[in-house]
Amino acid sequence: MAFSTRNSSTTTKHTAKRVAIGAAAIALTLVVAGCSSGKASSTDGASKTLTIDKAFDLKTADPGRMYEPTGQLVDKALYETLLTFKGGDVSKVVDGVASLDESSDAKTFTLTLNGTHTFSDGTEMTADDVVFSLQRVIGLKGNPSFLLAGVTVTKKDAKTVILTTKTATPALPSILANPALGILNSKVVKANGGATDSSDTAERYLNAHSAGSGPYVLDSLNLSSKVVLTANKKYDGEQPGYGRVVIQNVEGATQKINVQGGSADVALDLSGTQAAGLGSSVDVTSDPSANVIFLLLNQSSKVSKITSNPDFVKAVKEAIDYDDLVSIAGTGTAQAAGVVPSMFLGALGEGDALKQDLAASKSDLAKSGYNGEKITLNFPSDITLNGIEFPTIAQRLQSQLKTAGITVDLAPAPVATELDAYRNGTETVGLWYWGPDYPDPSDYLVFTPGNVVGLRAGWAAGADPAISKLADAAAVGGSNDERQTQFEDLQKALNDDGPFIPLLQPGNNIAAASDVTGVVYNAVWTIDIAALRSK
Repeated sequence: MAFSTRNSSTTTKHTAKRVAIGAAAIALTLVVAGCSSGKASSTDGASKTLTIDKAFDLKTADPGRMYEPTGQLVDKALYETLLTFKGGDVSKVVDGVASLDESSDAKTFTLTLNGTHTFSDGTEMTADDVVFSLQRVIGLKGNPSFLLAGVTVTKKDAKTVILTTKTATPALPSILANPALGILNSKVVKANGGATDSSDTAERYLNAHSAGSGPYVLDSLNLSSKVVLTANKKYDGEQPGYGRVVIQNVEGATQKINVQGGSADVALDLSGTQAAGLGSSVDVTSDPSANVIFLLLNQSSKVSKITSNPDFVKAVKEAIDYDDLVSIAGTGTAQAAGVVPSMFLGALGEGDALKQDLAASKSDLAKSGYNGEKITLNFPSDITLNGIEFPTIAQRLQSQLKTAGITVDLAPAPVATELDAYRNGTETVGLWYWGPDYPDPSDYLVFTPGNVVGLRAGWAAGADPAISKLADAAAVGGSNDERQTQFEDLQKALNDDGPFIPLLQPGNNIAAASDVTGVVYNAVWTIDIAALRSK
C-alpha cells in the first residue's frame, strides 16, 4: 500500500487508497420492526445483544467493492470464504468452505467445496456461486479487484473451481481468506442487478440485505453511524454467541468511556494510553498490529550524497534507541524486527532486530565523511496510527540521532502534500508506515531494488544484485518452511544493507467487558464477531 492499511485499527485525518471506490457509497438507514437498541438483559445467548464500538471507515457492505477495516469486520460475519485463518494466526491458511490443492509451481489452485454450505435463504452453495463471486470482484474493478489481478477463475464441476495464474503466486491462498472474496448467493445477487462487469448494480441491494452463508445476516446499515447484524438461522456451523450485534461509529476517546460505563461491550480503537487503567470490569487484549513504521534513507546521490552513503545508513541504524521508541508508543507496541510483521509467515525473530550501538554508529559516521550537515526528515504531520502520532516519533528520532552526532531538521507536512514527495522518491529521509494489502510476505517484496517502495527510497533495479537475487527466490514460493527461510534471509540482508530501518509495530488494543470471551486480534478482520461468547 501507499502508506496506510485497510485491515487494522487506524485513525488518520486523511486516508489514501490504492484504488478509487468502484461506485459511490450509498448511505442507507434501514429500520426493522421489532428491533430494539441497547443491550439485552437475557442470559440466553441467542437473545443477547452485543454492542461493539468502532471508528468507522465504512464505504459499503458489498464484498466486491469493500476494502476498509470496518467492512472487513462486517463482511467476515456475513460471508464465508474459500479459505480462512484460525483465530489470530495469519501465518497459514486453513479450510474455509473449500479445501485446497496447490501445484508445486504456485500457478494452479484447485478448490473443492468441502461438504454442504447453505446460504441464508436455504440455497446450497455450488461452484457456480464461487465462480460468479470471484469473477465479480475482478470485473467490478473496485477496491479489492487487485487481489485477483492476473487470476483466471474456471469451474471444473459442481463442487470444484480452478484458479490459474501465469506467474507463481504463492500469496493467493492467504488472499482467498479475505472477506472481500466472500462467496455470494449468485442467483439472488443476479436477480438484484448483480453482474461480473461494470454493469453491476447490486451494491444497493447488498447494503440492505446480505447474500451469504456466514453466521450472521445484515439487519440494517447506516454507513456513517451503525450496522446491525442478526444470527443466521440457516448457518451450517456453530451458532454465534449473540443473537444480535450492534456495531456503532464511535471515536476512541468515547469508546473508552462507553466500555468502562457498560454501554458498549467491546471497544476496537483504543490507543495504548486509553487502554491503560480501565478497571477490573474490562479486559484488554494488546498485540502488535500488522502495521510497520519505518524510516527510508534515499539512495539516489542526486537527492542526497549523504544518505546514499552506505556507512551513513549503518550509522543511523546503530544510533536509534529502539527500546525508547517502543516505550513512548504505548501498550501492545513492539519493535519491528524486519519489514514483514511478526505474525506473518517469513517474519524475523526478536533476536534479528536492529540494535543500538552508539560506538559503532560514531565509527561508521566517521567512515562516511559526514561533517555535521543538516539532514531533512520528512513525514506526514497529520497521521495518527494506532494512537501514535508521527510528529512524536520524529521528534524522538531527531533527539536520538543528535546524540550520535547527526543533525536532523524536521520537515512535517500534511499527508496530502507529503505523499507526492514520498511516491516520487524525492524525500531525503522519510518516516512512513506500511499496512499489508494481504497477510503474506510477498506483499513486502516492494521493499527491494526497483520495486515500489525501493524506488521511493531511490533504490533502483540493479542497485544491490545480492538482495535482488534473494527477492527473486522468495517470489517463486515453495513450502511454508522454505518460504520462511527465504524471507528471513531477505530481511536479514535488508537490515544489513538496505536503506530501510524497521522501527515499530504499533499496538492494537481491544477492550471488552469481562463477561465477553473469544476476543482475539486478527490482522485482516480485527476480530471474528461470531467467535465472541458471553460467560
